[in-house]
Amino acid sequence: MDERLAPGLYIVATPIGNLGDMTSRAADVLRRADRVLVEDRRVSARLLQHVGSTARMINYTDHTSEAERDSILALLADHAIALISDAGTPLISDPGYKLVRDARAAGHPVNTLPGPCAAVAALTLAGLPTDRFLFLGFLPAKEKARAEAIAEVAGIRASLVLYESGPRLGDTLAALADGLGAREAAVARELTKLHEECVTGTLATLADRYADAPPRGEIVIVVGPPAPAAEASGEELDEALAAALASQSPSRAAADVAAALKLPRKRVYARALELAGK
Repeated sequence: MDERLAPGLYIVATPIGNLGDMTSRAADVLRRADRVLVEDRRVSARLLQHVGSTARMINYTDHTSEAERDSILALLADHAIALISDAGTPLISDPGYKLVRDARAAGHPVNTLPGPCAAVAALTLAGLPTDRFLFLGFLPAKEKARAEAIAEVAGIRASLVLYESGPRLGDTLAALADGLGAREAAVARELTKLHEECVTGTLATLADRYADAPPRGEIVIVVGPPAPAAEASGEELDEALAAALASQSPSRAAADVAAALKLPRKRVYARALELAGK
């Protein structure tokens, strides 16, 4: 008989498609847990059956009330409770952070069992920079709110990762192309499954591809970072300094122009002194 798990909350990553990606540790915890928190009982029942778990399921979603969360927290005192999502790593665009926060505040142990994550899997396939990336989850459905969300991150020098559904994919790619320009991107879908694919190209090219042919399955979009801005020319520097020197000291003018043109302040100050005849 398996040794009983210590009471506490266990955050368990589950496969995003291929059941072979289930870790032995995750399967062991699900078999030994007293309760399993799930988004959809029908989806999770198949997984629990696969690993041989007979633990009682409790629904936990974005609509779980504070009272229901308090009931779960009370159970943590003497029960081992596993938290899973329908697929992948819990809390990554899935419910759970409030429960983790409150469990920790109440002094209950919180343990994580890392594993599959669609966002990270897509990054490995995209062939785009991964040294810095920003996960955006799902963009707003309404056009104005979506455009505003894209504008907020347009200048961030990092790859962008977001989730999308098939029916909305074409519109989202078109909005990204409008807001971000000609950036390289990738559309990854059916990750780890039989028909896994990752299609790459510019945002505009991908928007055209999927405009009238929405694909099936869960989708991850990865967008490359913006291209480095071209350095200001000597003529642009002199024009900016001449305007600034008309009302400012060389030191102040150099500071403002260096910040505006993103140039080294020492270089700009030296040129400011030359133009000022000092």
